[in-house]
This record gives sequence, structure tokens and C-alpha cells, in this order.
Amino acid sequence: FNAAMLDQPRDTKASKVRSNVTNINVINFPGLNTLGISLARIDYGPLGVNTPHIHPRATELLTVLEGTLYLGFVTSNPNRLFSKIVKKGDVFVFPKAMIHFQMNLAHDKPAAALSSLSSQNPGVISIANAVFGSKPPISDDVLATAFQVEKDLIHWLQSQFWGNTNY
Repeated sequence: FNAAMLDQPRDTKASKVRSNVTNINVINFPGLNTLGISLARIDYGPLGVNTPHIHPRATELLTVLEGTLYLGFVTSNPNRLFSKIVKKGDVFVFPKAMIHFQMNLAHDKPAAALSSLSSQNPGVISIANAVFGSKPPISDDVLATAFQVEKDLIHWLQSQFWGNTNY
């Protein structure tokens, strides 16, 4: 799969969240079929974020290639955050199906990471996109009650662009 050019930084300026994910999985690299592995390169612009998301079918091992990242995941019952600041060469693991995120802490330079996943098709569910951008939308009554906010805020959140942030 020579065309991947994972050594090349990707543009992050076109993204609202200032990051860009390049996936190598069974969908674009059929040679991974039945092997149970995939990977991704994540590029972060200054203060770029890989927004909270889950991989329903994979554990993720992230290696920092360049820069300094703040990252973490939240366990289930109780909802406990495990977070860390990591630098070039550091490795961090995100357990399967746990909400996790990364953020470039630098205000003036990019960062990059390589993510190895334990599935040929790990899937991804972006939390904000799923909750506020689903089609058809989740009932504003349900969301206002769940988040304990006014419906006007829910309507505003649902009106924002909730396209594919990276995947």
C-alpha cells in the first residue's frame, strides 16, 4: 500500500477541529482482510483536537510521532477520566469502546501520531456528531432532559455543522 505515504503530514487547516485522520483499514486496503489489524495517522494543527469518539470493535495503541498531546479516555461506571500529557516516542492505549480524545497542546506547531487498532475495521463513533448530528435528529426533549439544559441550547447545537470531523 505505497500510496498511503504515512510519512507525509496531512492538511489540518480545512478542518473545524484542526486535525486530519488518514485511515488504513480493510475498506481501503483489502490485504488486511481477516488479519484483525488496521492503523491511522493523525495530524493535529496547533491546538488541533481529535474529538471524543469510540471504536466499537477495537483497542487502540497510539504512538506520538511529533509534538506534545493531551489525551485520555473515560471508563464506564463510574465515569473516570484517565488522562496524560505525552511527547514524541510515548505510547498510550485506549481500551475498546471507551470514549477517548487527543489534543495538540502547542499553539504554534503541529503534532502527529500513529494509531494501531486491533481490528481490520474498527469503526468510529464521534460522540458530538452522533448525539447532535444524527439523521433524523434525537428528540430535543430527550437531549434537554439528558443534558439538563434548555431546548434552545439543544436546537442551537443541532443546527451546527456536524459532518464527518475526521473519519
